[in-house]
Amino acid sequence: MRKIGPSDLAIFLAIAHHRSFRKAAVELGVTPSALSHSLRSIEERLDIRLVNRTTRSVGLTEAGEQLFRRINPAFLDIEDALDDLNAFRGQPSGRLRINAPRAAAKLVLLPIVARFLKAHPGVEVELVVDDALVDMVSAGFDAGVRFGEMIAADMIAVPIGPRHRFAVVGSPQHFERHPEPVSPQDLSHHPCIRYRFASGALYRWEFEKGGIELEIEVGGSLTLGDQDLMAEAALNGAGLAYLFEEQVRTHMAEGRLRRVLEQWCPYYPGFFLYYTSRRQLPTAMRAFIDFLKADRRT
Repeated sequence: MRKIGPSDLAIFLAIAHHRSFRKAAVELGVTPSALSHSLRSIEERLDIRLVNRTTRSVGLTEAGEQLFRRINPAFLDIEDALDDLNAFRGQPSGRLRINAPRAAAKLVLLPIVARFLKAHPGVEVELVVDDALVDMVSAGFDAGVRFGEMIAADMIAVPIGPRHRFAVVGSPQHFERHPEPVSPQDLSHHPCIRYRFASGALYRWEFEKGGIELEIEVGGSLTLGDQDLMAEAALNGAGLAYLFEEQVRTHMAEGRLRRVLEQWCPYYPGFFLYYTSRRQLPTAMRAFIDFLKADRRT
């Protein structure tokens, strides 16, 4: 077997993390075709296939999965050791990769990240918007943002942003055709705009009042996977929508959407930044966590 060096392993790790030649090429600063050629050379020298690639997907072979599991912790330790040198520079530096659902990124995370980057110009943040639940560690992220109940027990979670509340809203035109619902059960008489998760599951609308908790599987002829589109659909009279209060506050204030069932919509703790406790935190990550905690106190 011809020699395989650290740079070769770094190429393989980038592909394994992203499961995409295009994204890995961006990270490494090369073209996807050059990256594909480099991987082919690595596989020829090892005399074993590491990656299965088609026109639509990139996945690891069994050998590739085993190699990834063995070398990834070692490379993370090297990154930690290099990152520790930042302490001698006096200011945090490095890159943070954060995964977040679209609503969290828009409503909470992006404004905080903008303020953080002004305070720490030596740090770069890559924010990946993805409504699917991903394995943060295997996907190569430093942190993720989710609702608290969706975070694994072995993760450390830090509150980010304020509490959140949902709102059931419809256009004035909708209520010209349908009576205002008095209870969640009345939603069965309304066309509703349903939300489908990236996993394929339909979201059941959640309500609570006086200790009574309900999950309602609403009906409707329109199903979407994007909450901004759901707001647009509600504005166009397609039915009732169940959205974050902040997403529709301006529309409600200006009369383009009317809110119903407000007493059935409680506040939730909100979003959390979560990260693994299994390895030493990079200085940029430590700085971001400290910034979040200080931001909540102001």
